[in-house]
Amino acid sequence: MRLLILLLATTAALSAAQAPPAGFTALFNGTDLTGWRGGDTADHRRLLAMPEAQRTEQLKTWSADMQRHWKAVDGELHNDGDGKYATTDKDYGDFEFLVEYNMAPMGDSGIYLRNVPQVQIWDHNNEKEWHNGAQKGSGGLWNNSPGAPGKDPLVMADKPAGEWNSLRVVMVGARVSVWLNGQQTVDHAILENYYDRKVSIPAKGPLCLQTHGAPIKWRHIYIREIGAAEANKLLAYKANQGFKSIFNGKDFDGWAGDVDNYEVADGAIRCKAHKGGNVYQKNDLSDFAARLEFKLPPGGNNGLCIRYPGTGDTAYGGMCECQVLDDNYEAATKSQIDPRQAHGSAYGMVAAQRGYQRPIGEWNFEEVTVVGPTIKVELNGYVILNADLSKVDMTSVMGNSAHPGKDRTHGFFGFAGHNDPVEFRNIAIRTISAAK
Repeated sequence: MRLLILLLATTAALSAAQAPPAGFTALFNGTDLTGWRGGDTADHRRLLAMPEAQRTEQLKTWSADMQRHWKAVDGELHNDGDGKYATTDKDYGDFEFLVEYNMAPMGDSGIYLRNVPQVQIWDHNNEKEWHNGAQKGSGGLWNNSPGAPGKDPLVMADKPAGEWNSLRVVMVGARVSVWLNGQQTVDHAILENYYDRKVSIPAKGPLCLQTHGAPIKWRHIYIREIGAAEANKLLAYKANQGFKSIFNGKDFDGWAGDVDNYEVADGAIRCKAHKGGNVYQKNDLSDFAARLEFKLPPGGNNGLCIRYPGTGDTAYGGMCECQVLDDNYEAATKSQIDPRQAHGSAYGMVAAQRGYQRPIGEWNFEEVTVVGPTIKVELNGYVILNADLSKVDMTSVMGNSAHPGKDRTHGFFGFAGHNDPVEFRNIAIRTISAAK
C-alpha cells in the first residue's frame, strides 16, 4: 500500500512538473523522447533542400546518436555531455520559449533558435573560457559578430553551476530577447545567421538543446507560438522613441499627389482597385526611418516612395521605389519578375531577400531606414535589404534604365500604387539627424 501511494505521488509530481503555463505547450512529456530527434550545427535550409531520401537518412543517423546520450529521468531530460543535439521534430516561427537547466561545473552548452546558434550557456567560473567571454555570464547570443548587439549578455545573471537556472526567450523574426533568472540579458537583438551572415536566418526551424562536453539536465520545457498580430505589436513597441504618426486614420490631411486614386478604409490607406499613382506625405525628408503595416491581396503590387520629388515616377525620379509585392506574385499572376522587383527591393537596382512575408490577408510590419545613399528594409523582424545605392553599377540595372533621382538627398515619403488594393496603416516617421 505504501509503495502504491509512493508511486501515485511520484506520478502526480511528474504530471504537475510537466503542466505548462497557460497558453504554452510542453515540448517534453517527462517520460521519453517523443517529439525530439537528433540534430547538429547545420543550416536548416540545406537540410530541407536535400532529396527526401537523403534527408531521411541524415535525420535517422543524427537521431540514433542522440538517443544514446539523452534520456528521461524523473521528469527531467538528461544528457551525458556527448552526442547530437536534442532537436524538436516541429519547426517554429515566432515564439516564446521557457526552460530550466542544470549544468555540471565547467560546462558549456546552448540553445539553437531555428537551428541557428545560439543562446549561450556556460559556467562563468571556468577560467579556461574567459578568453571567450564566459566570465560575462550566460544568456547572450554568443555567435553574433564581436561588438554586435546581443553578443554579450547585458548582465551576469547566472546561478552557480550545479543549480537550476531558468531561461525565457522571445523570438520575433530574427529579433531575440532573453531573460536569465528573471534578468534581461538580450534586448531585441538580431540573431545573425551563423551559416551565412549576409542572409537572414530562416523564417522557421527547430529548437536544439546543445551538448558540449559536460552533463546537463533540462526540465519545464515549454513553448508558445506567437501570431502575426502579437508579433507586429512587439516589433512596433521596441525602439519606438522618436517615431511620429503621419496619417490620422480618417482622411488625407497632410498628404498630396493622386489622393483621388486612394481611399481610407478601417483606419488604413488603400489604393483603389484598378487605380494607381503616387500619394505622399507633405514633409520634405532627408535621413529618416519609416514604420508601417501593410496588407496585400493575391498578386498585390505597390511601392514605397523614397525621397520622391513630388512629380514623375518615384522608381526613377526619386531615390528609389522600395517595392511592395506579394512574395508569391509569380504563382498568383502566372508571370515572371526580375529578382530586383521582389518585395523590399530597391526597384530595378538591388534585390531583397524573399520568404519573410506573412500569408495573404495578414498584416506585415516593415521598417525602412534611409541614411545618405543607404537604404535598409526590415520586414517582420528580418533585414531583407541593406544597400548603398551609390555603389550600384548603373550599367547592369534592370532594363538598363536610367535612375536620375538615385542620388537625391531629400524628398517625400509615400506610396506608389499599381492598380491593386494594397493597404497601409500605423504609418510613422522618425527623422534622423546628420552625423556631426
